Amino acid sequence: MRCVIIGGSEIRNYEMMRSYMRSDDFIIFCDCGLKHKDSLRVEPSLIVGDFDSHSRPDDMSNVIELPVVKDDTDTIFAVKEAIRRGFTEVLMTGVTGGREDMTLGNIYALLMLRNAGISAMIVDDYSEISLIRAGETKRVKYGWRFFSLLNITGKASGITITGAKYNVDGAEITPEFQYGISNEVTSPENDAVVSLKEGCLLLVCVR
Repeated sequence: MRCVIIGGSEIRNYEMMRSYMRSDDFIIFCDCGLKHKDSLRVEPSLIVGDFDSHSRPDDMSNVIELPVVKDDTDTIFAVKEAIRRGFTEVLMTGVTGGREDMTLGNIYALLMLRNAGISAMIVDDYSEISLIRAGETKRVKYGWRFFSLLNITGKASGITITGAKYNVDGAEITPEFQYGISNEVTSPENDAVVSLKEGCLLLVCVR
C-alpha cells in the first residue's frame, strides 16, 4: 500500500495530479494541504498539523495535532509517520514551490525515506523528483522536456548516461559543479539510462 503526502504548496494542474492517485492510497494531508482536498477529490486517511495555516477540522477523529513549536515541519512529521506505519512507497505533492527552505527540506526528505528502504517520489506541476542510489539503474522515457541529475549528498561518481543528448561514462558530479542539468532523451524508440557506482543523485524529470 502506498502513502500519499499532500502539503500546502501550490498545485495548479489538479487533473494531472489526480492521474497519479490510486483508489487504495493512504492519504495524509499536512495542515493547509487540506485546501487541495476538494480539487484532488480524495478524502484524508490522516491529517497532521499544528493548524497555524488552516482551521482545525470539524472531525478530529483522524487528526494528529502537533505543537506549533517543534523540530519537524508538518510535512516531515508526515514523512516520519509514513515510515512508522511501514509503507513501502511514498508519493509527495504540494511540497515544492513558494518558500525555498521548505522546498529544500522536503526534497531532502527523499533521502530519509530511501534510507528507510522506502521508494519515494515528489510530483509537482513541473516535474517528477526521485533519487538514484549507487548500484541502481533508472530509465528516463522520451517525452520529458529535460532531465537533470544533481548531487545533494557529497560525492557521486561512476556515473553513466546512455541514450541521451549528453552521454557520460564513469563521470563524477560534485556539489560545487552541477553540470548534469537539462539533459534530453533524443529518441522516442529508446529510453535514456542512468546509473552510478558511488553516492546518490537527485533525478529531476521536467515536463
